Amino acid sequence: MPWLAVPLWDVANGQGLRQLAELGLALLLSSLIGWEREAQQKSAGLRTHTLVGVASALMMEVSQHGFTEVLGLPNVSFDPSRVAAQIVSGIGFIGGGLIFVRRSAVRGLTTAATIWLTCAVGMACGGGLPILALATTALHFLVVRGYPHIAGRFPGGGVPGTVEVRLTYLTGRSLLPRLLEACTRRGFRILEVRADRLPGRTDAAARVLLRLEGTTDAGQLASELFHDEGVIDVQLGLGEEDDA
Repeated sequence: MPWLAVPLWDVANGQGLRQLAELGLALLLSSLIGWEREAQQKSAGLRTHTLVGVASALMMEVSQHGFTEVLGLPNVSFDPSRVAAQIVSGIGFIGGGLIFVRRSAVRGLTTAATIWLTCAVGMACGGGLPILALATTALHFLVVRGYPHIAGRFPGGGVPGTVEVRLTYLTGRSLLPRLLEACTRRGFRILEVRADRLPGRTDAAARVLLRLEGTTDAGQLASELFHDEGVIDVQLGLGEEDDA
């Protein structure tokens, strides 16, 4: 067959410096996006995003240049856009694996969307659209880093975070319902309540762990709870970082 005579290392057949440069650009941009996710300690970080971006770019290169030698054969036709469509469908499996639900709260949406965006950036690099790839990478940093600060200026805005509040309080005063009401009044959503007795104390004290989610100041909540009669001690701790 004629296509068997084509040299394996034919740089003129989609394996030249241009294609290597496009793969290198995909490597750089996807690494930048992955670095941002790694800095936020997300489950999909530098390596995952970089591999997604480079692989997407390579698949675009294959869709454009990998079948040129067989297109001239009889009864052979090819639509390069079909490969791009399959890349978009396939990346959904990775994104879907990053999304999980815990106590009716959805986590991982931003990281899953970032994986999808990294795939698109890699496809743009492999498709010979470096300006669009660069612009999309810049928009990623604007949205992920800048939008939380903008949203925080609006009432009820901002990225929800979780906080753990450990309370030591005196029992027998119907105090716990009042403390929970104070949390919800401050705009926090209660994710978990776990109460334990404190043996060895002369007074009837108990300790409760509250996992809360919200965008307001947890310090003000702790101050309000501490000044409630019957509360002995209040400790604040950061919970798992949320990913909306």
